[in-house]
Amino acid sequence: MDKSIDKAVADLGRDIGDYIKQQRSNAKISLRELSKLAGVSNPYLSQIERGLRKPSAEILQQIAKGLRISAEALYVEAGILQQREGGALADAIAVAPELTERQKQVLLDVYESFRRENAAKQSKSDVDGNEPEE
Repeated sequence: MDKSIDKAVADLGRDIGDYIKQQRSNAKISLRELSKLAGVSNPYLSQIERGLRKPSAEILQQIAKGLRISAEALYVEAGILQQREGGALADAIAVAPELTERQKQVLLDVYESFRRENAAKQSKSDVDGNEPEE
């Protein structure tokens, strides 16, 4: 295998490990606690966080469940999925169990309309050389 590909795969493992460690830290969960919540051995989880192992989609799903974040967010960080238009907010809306499908769609539509409006204002201000309006 090409050395540049090996390095890219290693970097990807390190990136997902750093992301998991950051999320665990934000949730104020110890490595041992996450290991129990996710059903993943403590040594294996430690190796993932240090970038020594690249977890499978199934393991990422278990870790996401333990962290109480969307598995999709971990899949994006791991390079398994591409980030959806709208980013983390759109992801959060999509997985919110307390919302109906109709409510999710309305929220996403409103969000996208604001994004388009702001992009249009930014484009106009770039052309005019003015600051965008609030």
